[in-house]
Amino acid sequence: MIRKATLLAVLSTALLAPMVATTPGTAAATTRTSTAVSARQGLSLTVSAVTPEWAKGRADVIKISGTIRNDTGAALSQLSVRLRYSSQRLPDRAAIETYLADQTDATLPGQVSSQSSVSVATLAAGASMPWEFTLTPAQLLLSSFGAYPIAVEVMQQSWPRLAVQRTLLTYAPPTQPKLPRNRLAVVLPVIDQPHRADDGTFADDKLGAALTGKGRLADLARIARTAPPTVTWFVDPALLDDVSAMVKGYRVATAKSGEETRPASAEAAQWLADMRSALAAPPVVATPYADPDVTGLVHQGLDALTGRALELGAQKASELLRPGVQTSVNWPPNGLIDADALDALAVGKGSAQVRKVLLNATNLPLQSATSTTTSTPATAGTPAAVPAVTPDAATTLDTVNGPVTALVADAGLSRTFEPGGSTSTVLSRQRFIAETATIAAEPGQTRPRSLVVAPSRRWDPNPTLVSSLLKTAGSLPWLTLTPLDSIKLAKTRTPRAGLTYTDADRKEELSGKYLDPIKTAWEKAQLTSLITTDKRVSSFDAAVLRLASSAWRNQTRAGRAVTRTVDGKVQAIMNKVSITGADPDRLLTLAGSNGVVPVSVKNTMSDEVTVDVEVTSNNPRLLRVERLPSNRLVIGGDGQSGTLQVPLTASPSGSGDATVTVQLRTSDGQAYGKPVKLTIRTTGYTGIALVIVGAALTVMLAAVVTRVLRRRSQRRLARAARTRESETV
Repeated sequence: MIRKATLLAVLSTALLAPMVATTPGTAAATTRTSTAVSARQGLSLTVSAVTPEWAKGRADVIKISGTIRNDTGAALSQLSVRLRYSSQRLPDRAAIETYLADQTDATLPGQVSSQSSVSVATLAAGASMPWEFTLTPAQLLLSSFGAYPIAVEVMQQSWPRLAVQRTLLTYAPPTQPKLPRNRLAVVLPVIDQPHRADDGTFADDKLGAALTGKGRLADLARIARTAPPTVTWFVDPALLDDVSAMVKGYRVATAKSGEETRPASAEAAQWLADMRSALAAPPVVATPYADPDVTGLVHQGLDALTGRALELGAQKASELLRPGVQTSVNWPPNGLIDADALDALAVGKGSAQVRKVLLNATNLPLQSATSTTTSTPATAGTPAAVPAVTPDAATTLDTVNGPVTALVADAGLSRTFEPGGSTSTVLSRQRFIAETATIAAEPGQTRPRSLVVAPSRRWDPNPTLVSSLLKTAGSLPWLTLTPLDSIKLAKTRTPRAGLTYTDADRKEELSGKYLDPIKTAWEKAQLTSLITTDKRVSSFDAAVLRLASSAWRNQTRAGRAVTRTVDGKVQAIMNKVSITGADPDRLLTLAGSNGVVPVSVKNTMSDEVTVDVEVTSNNPRLLRVERLPSNRLVIGGDGQSGTLQVPLTASPSGSGDATVTVQLRTSDGQAYGKPVKLTIRTTGYTGIALVIVGAALTVMLAAVVTRVLRRRSQRRLARAARTRESETV
């Protein structure tokens, strides 16, 4: 009696557990096994192999194998493993989606194979048992090209089904009509979140773990080493830049000690070497530096940052990966963009001009969605609608600078490259084969179509799965792997509704509140660049672009912390060029009606700087600043100073204190740093001196006149005496 109650409880748990594997979703987490588990608790059922992956002839031997495992905590008896199938192929991709997503009996294949049944007398608690079915397309009554539903189930006598696993089997008989060979471009992203604050300091120490062992970047390197040369790689040059900085030894900001020094990373050097080797030949596209939030920047008036990100991305990719990396293709965050941001990308010049964009299907939907889609049940993780006829990936969009090619990624195929945690390599591969075969057989297709696969940009890839799918894609007779850049516009295009960018999409962007401090930091960094004689690169351009990365969309608190660090670094650099001797409590004296006052500027940067010194009187009636032939100073680095002699003229009406404002400016007139006020004391000594000199001159003149008159009088007396003497004689 107790045993029966225990068994009932165990079976109830098994019945309440999910009975199908999770359908592929957009989550980054993936399983590292090659099997799929159909129930989370209780009895688990896995499908570990389907060979061959697709059948060609009616007599081909198909083997489907896997295991069952009893994790209920009690022994189970009288079990049977059975194969269910249908001789009716699934008519379209919507039917495939419905079949794999549904968890009810309504969509299970109705036929049970009499040749495929495995009986189990007793399965002990914790025990596993393999199973295998061997059959042919003829036994499954498969007749025409297409994808067919099959399912493996575990039954117990007198009890309901304990577990079930759904999958697909593709049949491609040699008698089929010749199908067009669709072109498939696979895009794989090598993108991460920024890890540095300024160029010399890392904000976190997470990058090292991602580069080694089973880290996601290490997995990407494994995939790159074995991927076909037709795969197109989207690489963020900021990631390469961060890894390159680790190769030389680096500093990491810490809460306890401020900054700690890390030794040169051999793992970083190896990863960088592996990626350079693996990506030496296949097509590579450089994202704008740090994968910025393009739409967010444009909507907040920071278009110039997007252009700078494109330029710096091209430069760094050429330096760190290989010369000639493409930059004319842009993949906006989440594959979503609006007309304003597209215009901003299209109007650039040279490496900053974009001529193609890779978009999400929701961003560029079909024009007649209601008539070209088939609805599917509203189950979790299931799209609301799947196209009944798969459109060609390429179309055009108008911009202010002419048409731009838009390439639309196929959502369903892209999801197979990054399945949910319970979907295996085997099941993902079977779905991929079935979907691409169904696309090839869609009605009305007479010419090959272009398809694009693009998993989410910061995915956590399963190397086994991705490598397996790439190998399978290259072997299918209805597919041709091709680089993204080779996709051309079709002569007949499926009408699309134009860019669809919703309010919800806009809420995902980096907000004005987040971007305003970044704008301020960038403006200050630009000023520092403008006064520095060495114009090769602004030392803070890369840091500011890292702050504007789309990676901060869901991590704004962390992004703000890094922004404060960068702003502090920028301000510290600005403070290295300053007006010296500018103590507001110190009086400078102008003795006389005119004179000069020295204004000194000190430069503790390592580079030479050029600044203009603007001096303005705050009381022109009392003190006037005279025009200088030049107010420019060129000052050497490492603590040197430059002095400008500023001519001033005081009012003759009297003495007093006046202030002048000294402002440093760049060569194009922008204010550099905060203005400084100097107090000038005018003494009026010149007026008093004039009175004294005037009085002295009057006295001297009176003395001279008196002397002249006295001499004249003496000369007259002398002449009179000589006259009298002559008369007497």
